[in-house]
Amino acid sequence: MMLSDIEIAQAAKMEPVDKIAAKLGIDEHYLEHYGRYKAKISLELYNSLADKPDGKLILVTAITPTPAGEGKSTTTVGIAQAIAKLGRKVAVALREPSLGPCMGVKGGAAGGGYSQVVPMEDINLHFTGDIHAVGAAHNLLAAMIDNHIQQGNALNLDPRRIVWRRVVDMNDRALRNIIVGLGGKAHGVPREDGFDITVASEVMAILCLASDLEDLKNRLANIVVGYTYDNRPVTVSMLKAQGAMAALLREAIKPNLVQTLEHVPAFIHGGPFANIAHGCNSVMATKLALKLADYVVTEAGFGADLGAEKFFNIKCRYAGLKPRAAVLVATVRALKMHGGITKAALAVPDAAAVKRGAANLAKHIENVRKFGVPVVVAVNAFPTDTADELDAVLELCRELKVPAALSKVWAEGGTGGLDLAEKALALADGNQAAYQPLYPIEMPLKEKAALIAREIYGADGVTFTKEAEAGIADLEKLGYGQLPVCMAKTQYSFSDDPALLGRPQGFTITVRQVRVSAGAGFVVMLTGDIMTMPGLPKIPAAENIDVDKNGRISGLF
Repeated sequence: MMLSDIEIAQAAKMEPVDKIAAKLGIDEHYLEHYGRYKAKISLELYNSLADKPDGKLILVTAITPTPAGEGKSTTTVGIAQAIAKLGRKVAVALREPSLGPCMGVKGGAAGGGYSQVVPMEDINLHFTGDIHAVGAAHNLLAAMIDNHIQQGNALNLDPRRIVWRRVVDMNDRALRNIIVGLGGKAHGVPREDGFDITVASEVMAILCLASDLEDLKNRLANIVVGYTYDNRPVTVSMLKAQGAMAALLREAIKPNLVQTLEHVPAFIHGGPFANIAHGCNSVMATKLALKLADYVVTEAGFGADLGAEKFFNIKCRYAGLKPRAAVLVATVRALKMHGGITKAALAVPDAAAVKRGAANLAKHIENVRKFGVPVVVAVNAFPTDTADELDAVLELCRELKVPAALSKVWAEGGTGGLDLAEKALALADGNQAAYQPLYPIEMPLKEKAALIAREIYGADGVTFTKEAEAGIADLEKLGYGQLPVCMAKTQYSFSDDPALLGRPQGFTITVRQVRVSAGAGFVVMLTGDIMTMPGLPKIPAAENIDVDKNGRISGLF
């Protein structure tokens, strides 16, 4: 009988975290233990490594996601385990899972099969409390905003133009739009408000882009919380909240160390959204890993048009990272869906559908190469894949002159990814990489959005609503024009219409609204119907999660 992910994880024999740390040369003095198998890394160690040369960074990204699943996190863990089997000093750098998706549709987010990070239950449920700390810091600011208005509103903040909502780390659609301040004069000033999920908070994006604690505090100070009656931005520094917020994040900023099933060191830290934010783990965890390991395998959220684009244009730009190679994950199942096959019919062999859907893969390969980063395709194998279907993907890769390898890391762990690892290492060790962002930072905001739409999505262009046009003009007047652009778009299509699968053509992207994340350091352009507070499905994953009298959890994926 096939074991579930959680059963595989629970059967694993983990090594004490100090033994995992020793593999990277970390002395126990720098570990702050959260039990036997989890630890935070002291900032003292992080700061002491500034002059040490970096290892080589490998990004794992994917084709446009479908409900069939791509296995990006599983591949990330699996290829790192394979690199370790090849005798190299390697570490993993991943995001922390949010409770919302764990309890909703997605389930756990720690990899799968025999390529997981453990302790799986802890990582998926609360972990070291980082996301809760982000929520506390965010909601402290929300409370201080309403208190400022209640206490006389010296900053002349317009209650109708407050952009700082509240957060909770759960999918809860009932909180999307609320009224606060009801109950009379003593209870505040009534106004419209709402909740986002915590991982959509700008505080989370800041935590993951900050280079150190001082940078974190400075970025928090720059957050725009709203606007005055005469259209001037009100920032956190004006409310004098940055110090207290940073104090709440003092522990959360420290990277977390755990391990994979094969005892490869894994840094799991931070978890911003990949559409409303940049969708990558923290800069500090990535930099720490690069100082301690010869190779670091990381990932970016959703497909390469979202996570990888923002990894290259935002994270690498701010952190000074120079990735040496990228791994692009594809599956026969997902390519068949992009080729027009419904999820219910995926079990029926159809190499022709794979070939049709492979246009999506081809576009993602082109996109990664536009950043000067060489790419290898990981064909994540499923038991239902036929030889003809797999050959169709590999043949396309040969035509595009891109290396490719079958990946069986879910079923076989690192052993199932040796061929993939060797190809990725060949790219990382070679001289092909010449990373560069897609656009210069000086380019006007509208031109940045148009360039991303044309070059990455394949759109004919971008249209802006009147609201978006006015918002962009205001932001440029306020001095925010020379920030990177973060496109908030559906993850299910290159377009802003989730129904357009494959490689759509002849479409335009509509930007309906813009927001500035001045602390994080980017301008968000919203397209389509992007939700910052998801809802639970009809049958949420939470219905299947349980814990027995001994504390053993079941049903978590």
